[in-house]
Amino acid sequence: MPTDALLDRFLAELTTTLAPAAPLAVWAHGSLAGGDYQEGRSDLDLIAVVDGPLTPRTIWQVAKVHARLRSEPLARLLHCTYLTPGTADDADRRHLTWAHEQLFKRTVTPVTRRELQTFGRVLHGRAPAGLLPPVADRELGEFVVRDQRDFWRAAVDNASLWTRDVWVDLGVITYARASVTLRDGRLISKREALDLLPGLGAPVELVEDIRRRRYDGSVPATPTGEWATHRAGLTRSYLGPAIDELVTAYS
Repeated sequence: MPTDALLDRFLAELTTTLAPAAPLAVWAHGSLAGGDYQEGRSDLDLIAVVDGPLTPRTIWQVAKVHARLRSEPLARLLHCTYLTPGTADDADRRHLTWAHEQLFKRTVTPVTRRELQTFGRVLHGRAPAGLLPPVADRELGEFVVRDQRDFWRAAVDNASLWTRDVWVDLGVITYARASVTLRDGRLISKREALDLLPGLGAPVELVEDIRRRRYDGSVPATPTGEWATHRAGLTRSYLGPAIDELVTAYS
């Protein structure tokens, strides 16, 4: 399968190119680890723990690894954040990351850390439990509330975003996942979240639109422009009050 071939080549390139600072571990999280992976649609979300500091030379080597993979099918979907043993336990630190075909820095969130510790898939080396400290329930809950309040609720007010599939899908699904995490302290997949959305008051036609596109490969019968405008209104009308209620309940 293209996914397995890409992962095999990535691990081989990483181990060879970064020597002697070879990775101590490479883990998958997100859908690839959680059982909701769809080849060609889902991102390949990875974490690599590199043995040694990320010097300018190491950063150049990381960029070279990803450049060599560009001709591989699915390479544009491969995202990897690079930690070191000395920085892995700092939840606020921004780490070197390859995603969207470029290098930048971002944090490894409490949600990602909990995913790794709960169902992370070990692709190489040591398990997450040996290198990452546990995420307390309070830390996880506080992050989820902040994410809903500061990112998603603010995004709802930006009407231009919500004619795009990716914003509709992730906004609604992330809200459902946040609701379960805050209520039960557990993480669920995108597919599980979609199944729960009608019970959380989401409009049925919105949920079915997401399901058709993400899992059935079909499209709404309504003309694209008209449907996009209607769907944006549905999504914003639902998410705004729903997020406000969730944040108030758990702040």
